[in-house]
Amino acid sequence: MALARVSPTAFSLSLLHSLSRPFSSSSSPVLRPKGFSIAAALSHGDPLEEGAVEEAPRPSSRLPWKPTCLYYTQGKCTMMNDTLHLEKFNHNLLMNLPVNASAADKMKPQKLDYILVLDLEGKVEILEFPVIMIDAQSMEFIDSFHRFVRPTAMSEQRIREYIEGKYGKFGVDRVWHDTAIPFEEVLREFEGWIRDHKLWKKEQGGALNGAAFVTCGNWDLKTKVPEQCKVSKIELPSYLMEWINLKDIYLNFYNRRATGMMTMMRELQMPIVGSHHLGIDDAKNIARIVQHMLADGAVMQITARRHPTTSEVKFLFKNRIR
Repeated sequence: MALARVSPTAFSLSLLHSLSRPFSSSSSPVLRPKGFSIAAALSHGDPLEEGAVEEAPRPSSRLPWKPTCLYYTQGKCTMMNDTLHLEKFNHNLLMNLPVNASAADKMKPQKLDYILVLDLEGKVEILEFPVIMIDAQSMEFIDSFHRFVRPTAMSEQRIREYIEGKYGKFGVDRVWHDTAIPFEEVLREFEGWIRDHKLWKKEQGGALNGAAFVTCGNWDLKTKVPEQCKVSKIELPSYLMEWINLKDIYLNFYNRRATGMMTMMRELQMPIVGSHHLGIDDAKNIARIVQHMLADGAVMQITARRHPTTSEVKFLFKNRIR
């Protein structure tokens, strides 16, 4: 097992513990409301931010959805003693990804221990690198990594225009400017994160240990990361050579095609939480889809693998989204 299983603890203790983890939004679970059904755990949310869909009904026991403090996910929140700030923003992503024990009734054995949901943002250069880590055996949220990424091959004026167009509509452009770091630094911090979770050793290289990335499509790891590595003049890391395209798993499990995250959520009757195309919110919503599919009995398997020498990508599923 790559990491010791996490058991529920009191919310007050988990929040205090999470403050000691500067490079993750939270690592300690929250005590879940009793009687919280799988439908509530995996389908309902409280979309409040601009760009989110209308709020769905929720059980009275459900903790209210709150937007995530994005300064906190960068390890830079200085408002932890401000009551109004804590009332407005979420500092523990588990609140958005709860799972009841009864959800595991239909689960199939998984070859993986952990799933890393990755959903990049940025068409010219990568602007956001969010990862949600969940336990593949229990569907529990374990931890998260989130960094805003500063382009290195664009002028400052172009960057300002790019960020205003991308994040201004969400009201998080200021957070981006205050916290974004170059892609090479993001990867360095991410490697420290996966080493801390015993998922990878730099000295050994190779793929992840007992874990795999899940992406909604092949673009993130087939196209965008290699492009960004060339721009940043660094080698493509060994742990980014294989992944699970959730669209292919969805197609083979439910026998129907889904063009993207929104289609999956609509077909699974899962309202979106947060803002679509804000990477950390999309990663949380994709993680919710993964939880839902695991609860339905789906098995997460590697769907694509890149050859380390030729860089050719081999797709492992015959029936797949092209």
